[in-house]
Amino acid sequence: MNITIRKGTEADYPAIIDLIHQFALYQKTPERVTNTVEQMRSDNNLFQCFVAVDENQKIVGYAAWFFAYFSWTGKALYLDDLYVVESARGQAIGTRLLQTVIDYARLTNCVKVRWQVSNWNKPAIAFYRKMGALIDDVEMNCHFELMH
Repeated sequence: MNITIRKGTEADYPAIIDLIHQFALYQKTPERVTNTVEQMRSDNNLFQCFVAVDENQKIVGYAAWFFAYFSWTGKALYLDDLYVVESARGQAIGTRLLQTVIDYARLTNCVKVRWQVSNWNKPAIAFYRKMGALIDDVEMNCHFELMH
């Protein structure tokens, strides 16, 4: 499979939303996805991603990210999602997407790339460790749901 990694565009949003739903199913939390193509368009300046595209121009994976600022360390890139469709796994697409994110973070003077991984997702944990990631189990995720 010949794969190209490129920056995602607004034209990619419908395919990316489909992959977001697939990822949520994999994560066993499909009910948590409330985003839509329309919302992504209205938030266009915020949504950033890299996509993996096959020779038929089909998006087979994506890495969604945003810039963050951490008071203790400074500018960082936060990797929100990294997902490759099941049929395209085992071809180093996830590795290429993650390396693209890391390279972009370096290029834009980030001090780190940060993300979360579900503690039950052993394949992802092994993948991240193989890539050299530091993983701890000290912090827990917290959030407030804000209705608009």
